[in-house]
Amino acid sequence: MTSPRDRLDQPREVRRTLLPRPSYDSESFGRLSERIARFLGTARFLVYMTVFVAVWIVWNLVAPAGMRFDPYPFIFLTLMLSLQASYAAPLILLAQNRQDDRDRVQYEQDRARNDRSIADTEYLTREIAGLRLALNEVATRDFLRSELQQMIKELEAKERPRDPFA
Repeated sequence: MTSPRDRLDQPREVRRTLLPRPSYDSESFGRLSERIARFLGTARFLVYMTVFVAVWIVWNLVAPAGMRFDPYPFIFLTLMLSLQASYAAPLILLAQNRQDDRDRVQYEQDRARNDRSIADTEYLTREIAGLRLALNEVATRDFLRSELQQMIKELEAKERPRDPFA
């Protein structure tokens, strides 16, 4: 007989923990992680780390034997750098995820703005086409002038006496 714990077709019960989950403001933590990630990606950070490691190594090679705290293989330095890297990597990934979210929102806003621009352009195009069609049916000032001049010429031609011998 299988226990309910082994059944895959039913959801597991929610596990209760003795310790409450820590609560924190994810937005504040995200902003802090972005600031740290931005700093980790600067030349200033590289210079600081280089100076720190150089001072550490020089101190543990040159200082009197009683004042050295990390002898030659520099195991403690390696531990410190590994610890720094283990914290830096998730902070950088968190900052990248936040940037991806911002980029996605910006992309959606740009797309919506482009859709509105296309719709506005299509509307204006239809309006201009409608105006052109309407103007073709309306007599323009130049057309009226030419028609009036032609009628004047016809009237003048009728008023002239006809030469019977012509």
